[in-house]
Amino acid sequence: MVHGTGAVGHPVTAPFGAPPAAPAACQARHHALRTFRWHRGDPGDPAELLSAFLAGNGLPVRNLGRTDDKKKTFGDGTICGAALYVSADAGCVMAGAECGSPSPVPSVPDVYAVVYQHSAKKLEKSLQTGPDWKLGPWRDSWTRDEHAHAVEQVRAAIARGDVYQVNVVGHAAAPYAGDPSAALRRVAALAGARYGGVLSDGGQGGSGPGGAAPGWALATASPETLVEVRDGRVVTRPIKGTRPATAQGRRELLASAKERAEHVMIVDLERNDLARLPGTGPVRVDELFAVREWSGLWQAESVVSAPLDGDVGLADLLRAVCPGGSVTGAPKLAALAQIAALEPVGRGVSMGALGWIGHDHLDLGLSIRTVVADGTRVHAWAGGGITADSDPVAEVDEAAAKAGPLRSALRS
Repeated sequence: MVHGTGAVGHPVTAPFGAPPAAPAACQARHHALRTFRWHRGDPGDPAELLSAFLAGNGLPVRNLGRTDDKKKTFGDGTICGAALYVSADAGCVMAGAECGSPSPVPSVPDVYAVVYQHSAKKLEKSLQTGPDWKLGPWRDSWTRDEHAHAVEQVRAAIARGDVYQVNVVGHAAAPYAGDPSAALRRVAALAGARYGGVLSDGGQGGSGPGGAAPGWALATASPETLVEVRDGRVVTRPIKGTRPATAQGRRELLASAKERAEHVMIVDLERNDLARLPGTGPVRVDELFAVREWSGLWQAESVVSAPLDGDVGLADLLRAVCPGGSVTGAPKLAALAQIAALEPVGRGVSMGALGWIGHDHLDLGLSIRTVVADGTRVHAWAGGGITADSDPVAEVDEAAAKAGPLRSALRS
């Protein structure tokens, strides 16, 4: 796989800074060296092709349990790691599941990896929008009534016994003019963004090979760990359950039997995902239903982990955890079939995996709270898990609450 410019409409031209989950020692010192791209419909197994690419660049992805146990000191010009993005569609392919509607941002690959060299020069970036930045009105891909009807259809599927829970996601887009760089960095800087960062077709932003401008850039404020491998353990931190970040909201979340049941269901799914992974020891729940804050919202998070007792490669790991259970539902394959039938627009860059692969660890966030600029429009997605007792209007309102901070950051 080789570089390509892929410019669409008004190209993104300004640099962006560090990619999501890059180590602090490398922050803003990245120089894109080589790039891997795979699109839905391309031949070959994306998990295996990606592993071969990263291994060929010196990253220990064939056995993640035997990554270097010493922290590396990176000099100028050394490979410090790679940024990785895997779309929800690519996750479906890896899981052998049915893919949904096409992405509204076809210029963005479904698997994208950038190998970085460490640079002595640090890039300093401003969050201030230039005078040319203008964001137009948002247009949702479905109405509130259509979203609520999808919730009702999931409830009917649950009543039939087809599924236990399904995550339903909506899409919206807004036209823009000018350079979106600062707006995207503001998204990445939202409070609680554990994986805050920006990734573009030029690697870290700026120009692609030969000075060509990149055609897309995505920004994430994701708080959720899809999978982390560090110090001989594999960890996932599913998030399920949302309320406004007020004292009353916290009390309501902790007292909600519906939210807790939905959350525990996903924790069980994640436990099963890790248990199916070859080379892992006993799976345990280290923390259950801990309430944490993300940008004005309380969210419930658990921690599930297992030791790596045998050989575990990146390809097997991605097949086990993608797409993430908290944005699919349970059982996973049955939930993905419901999603493919219900959602009119593809999930694009959302609900996938996004993060960093280094010499001594792997850290991938779930690409929720994620937006992408494609040269003409900004795209965003938001949704929630549906159970038998979900209220359709409340679910639509919850999705809007999750999208609100993203829209505000882009608009400011």
